[in-house]
Amino acid sequence: MRRLLKSSATIIDILLILILVIQFGVLLPLPNSSLKPGNYRSNTYYSKTPTVMIPGWGGNTTTYHQMTNYFEKNDYAQKIMTVWVSPTGTVKTSGNYTHQQNALIQVLYNWNYNATYHPQVHQLTHVLQVLHDQYHINRMNVIAHSYGGTEFIHAYMGSKQLQRQIQLRNIVFLGVPVEESFGVKVKFVPNLNRKSKDRNFHQLERQMKSWNPNSTVKILNIMGGTDDEVPRIQSEMLQTLVKVHPDIQYRQVIVPKTNHFQLHDRTVILQRVAKMLWGKGE
Repeated sequence: MRRLLKSSATIIDILLILILVIQFGVLLPLPNSSLKPGNYRSNTYYSKTPTVMIPGWGGNTTTYHQMTNYFEKNDYAQKIMTVWVSPTGTVKTSGNYTHQQNALIQVLYNWNYNATYHPQVHQLTHVLQVLHDQYHINRMNVIAHSYGGTEFIHAYMGSKQLQRQIQLRNIVFLGVPVEESFGVKVKFVPNLNRKSKDRNFHQLERQMKSWNPNSTVKILNIMGGTDDEVPRIQSEMLQTLVKVHPDIQYRQVIVPKTNHFQLHDRTVILQRVAKMLWGKGE
């Protein structure tokens, strides 16, 4: 019996070590890069507004690997900083934001395998506050996948301080659920919010009504035509939230033959995101 217990303990120790090694590996940052002015695109707008990239549940450094490579290879943007946040809200950074043009900031959660997204809302609030306080970022674009977008909208709408300090410019949501009581068989119709049983959604409704956008905000809501992870209706309900502010420019797109994880990888989507964030005339 003692040998069996000892053997079991050894196996558990080995598994824990493997888990830690894997977790460490997926939290390694994407390399920083430098965008050369001589390579600027004539059809692209370059500005000092950074873009914060937020992964979803279980998302890590691989989430935006293909997207970041595409932006850099085509001289749209440059990845300049990584931000890690722990379950306690401790924030650490690598790289630096010094008003580089079309800067990309990668957010990584040290642990984002919780049963709900609420712990990450708390952590992301700390990240946004650090970006403002330490790096003087007072306006930003956002790219968020899945629960990363849910976490962002709850973090921002739940903080009057962040609303005063940070202006939102362009927001790209990729398969982001904002209302989770409706299933795949539900079709969007006006006033569907009255039938919602999602308390978090109704909280967002109240917060959105009291929000006073201090800048022009553009939102692009992209959904996959074959997304089996997030029912389309749960993302479509975003239009119900933003309609209280007619000055918000909202568009939603359904990309055929695209699953939940292809939303941050397919070239047709990357092109659309780049055009929305930095295209002249957009």
